[in-house]
Amino acid sequence: MSAQPVAQPVQLPEAWFNVAPHLPAPLDPPLHPGTRQPVGPDDLAPLFPMALIGQEVSAAPWIDIPGEVLDVLRLWRPTPLRRAERLERALGTPARIWYKDESVSPAGSHKPNTAVPQAFYNKAEGVTRLATETGAGQWGSALAFAAALYGLECKVYMVRASYRQKPYRRVMIETWGGEVVPSPVDDEDHPGSLGAAISDAVRDAGARADTHYALGSVLNHVLLHQTVIGIEAKQQLPGGEQPDVVIGCCGGGSNLGGIALPFVPDADTRLVAVEPSSCPTLTAGRFDYDFGDTAGTTPLLAMYTLGHDFIPPPIHAGGLRYHGDAPLISNLVKAGRMEAMAYPQGKVFEAAVQWARTEGTIPAPETAHAVRAVIDEALAAKEEGREQVILFNYSGHGLLDLQAYDDFLHDRLDA
Repeated sequence: MSAQPVAQPVQLPEAWFNVAPHLPAPLDPPLHPGTRQPVGPDDLAPLFPMALIGQEVSAAPWIDIPGEVLDVLRLWRPTPLRRAERLERALGTPARIWYKDESVSPAGSHKPNTAVPQAFYNKAEGVTRLATETGAGQWGSALAFAAALYGLECKVYMVRASYRQKPYRRVMIETWGGEVVPSPVDDEDHPGSLGAAISDAVRDAGARADTHYALGSVLNHVLLHQTVIGIEAKQQLPGGEQPDVVIGCCGGGSNLGGIALPFVPDADTRLVAVEPSSCPTLTAGRFDYDFGDTAGTTPLLAMYTLGHDFIPPPIHAGGLRYHGDAPLISNLVKAGRMEAMAYPQGKVFEAAVQWARTEGTIPAPETAHAVRAVIDEALAAKEEGREQVILFNYSGHGLLDLQAYDDFLHDRLDA
């Protein structure tokens, strides 16, 4: 058995890649929920620091990362780029499968890449408390981690289905000093949704002068911060190897954007978003202006949406249960620059177990959606007898999602 292939040396990026100048068409502006007119900085200032508002609308091709943020990111970055040789052999494919391992962060996922700068910018503006939502708990735990480093309070509204399914993510949040409550707060029988949790968090932030809102996906500045993933991967691929396809799971779009956006200018590289068939925003939703939350308090975003009142089934991939998608991702899909596909969770967990039994690590249920698509791409390359370079984002580990694996292995998992 050959040794694990080694990727090229890499430096931690000192600037984020802004995809805005490379989009097929300009983004449609967010609209004020009351006036339906384009929002301005003053409309967003009660929720976000001005530095993040500036990043949200910036057209600069690169945006410098503050040195204080780099100092924290160096705790785990650059992250490894690994080749899935054992999976390749098990599939008998000529494809070469590379994956960016974001599971090595303190929170076990890609989420701290944006949690750290968001906490930094809020601290710099004098904010002392952050309110946020979380689906599976990956974002909530990442923000609690970042808030602890900057001495901020953190209140997390966790989708009730995940609050019950994933108790140890609640423990992570509390260990880092955050407070976590199930959402929606006013209906104990409701399974919850990311849209409802956003409503709870925005309502909290809007009612307190010491509090800002922090979002783990969807908005431009969040995806911007995640581009360290793709920038590093470009450096690490051996011999200037160019991926034929870049794949990421997609709920709001942050980890997918992180791996894929730096490849948007590379016309020969396909970009693929993978979502759950029970919440098929990109594959079955409509492109329209819609609210980011259930209560209709956020700006309206031009995106693919299932409707802001859509309540998804409580599948285990809690981070993918969002009714909308990032405007940047929606823009690329609408223009045909990015593809989208959806899988039921049964087929996703089949792929996750195959990965665990070949590569050894246990992926998060969200990440397993990308693994499913990677395996299918590799099998298609085998059937067609062609070499292919596949790059995907291993966005997080599943060591706190073992109830999902227990359900799958004992035939209790809904298809």
